[in-house]
Amino acid sequence: MEAKYGVQFLAYWFDADNGEVFCLAKAPRPEDMQAVHREAHGLIPNEIISVSEDNVFRFLGKINDPVDHTQATSAFRTIVFTDLKGSTSLLQEVGESAYMVLLAEHDLILRRALVASRGREVKHTGDGIMASFDDVAHALECAAAIQDGFDAWTPKVGTPELRVRIGMAAGEPVDHNDDMFGSTVNLASRICDAADAGHVLVSELVHDLGIKRGFSFHEAEERVLRGFPGPTVVFELLRTPS
Repeated sequence: MEAKYGVQFLAYWFDADNGEVFCLAKAPRPEDMQAVHREAHGLIPNEIISVSEDNVFRFLGKINDPVDHTQATSAFRTIVFTDLKGSTSLLQEVGESAYMVLLAEHDLILRRALVASRGREVKHTGDGIMASFDDVAHALECAAAIQDGFDAWTPKVGTPELRVRIGMAAGEPVDHNDDMFGSTVNLASRICDAADAGHVLVSELVHDLGIKRGFSFHEAEERVLRGFPGPTVVFELLRTPS
């Protein structure tokens, strides 16, 4: 539609409180702006305000072109949290130097699985990671690969074994400044807190989507999650032998 009417969209904003959308675009005439909206999705702007491009750049800074529509991805994500069992007591037991070596081994297992499953590490939490996946199947594959990696890891004599718990939830988190926020993130974090070391717990939505992709789970359980009213239904991922 842009090419047909000579319109170039530069940016857009949502005002959720007032239910309004603002588009910043370049167009030969106001009529072209009306036409491109009408033909693209049927909604037309209720007001068109002419602004100086110089003033826009002075106010907003450089504006990048929107991503090509063929590269755009859904806002739906599966969020995964991992947590190293007893990290504080482990630090006290082995000392800081040895702990950092163990943490490096821990990170290597996590990131190897993350890269293989096409996940994105959102942040390192000190004794775990928060990761984001576009595909729920990739998230479940990653979680299983992480647990398989720790099962296969052979610690040196006298070194404690490393065990992690994993929790995940799916939804539309808020992505801002390379971090993620919102109820989906909170749910994934609390599910991780409720998981046992060496196990993977998932939300009901992840379970439902995972079943359709061929994954298996144990029977539903109810767990009381901090910050959530009432019990929450969760499922444990049933891993096949590695």
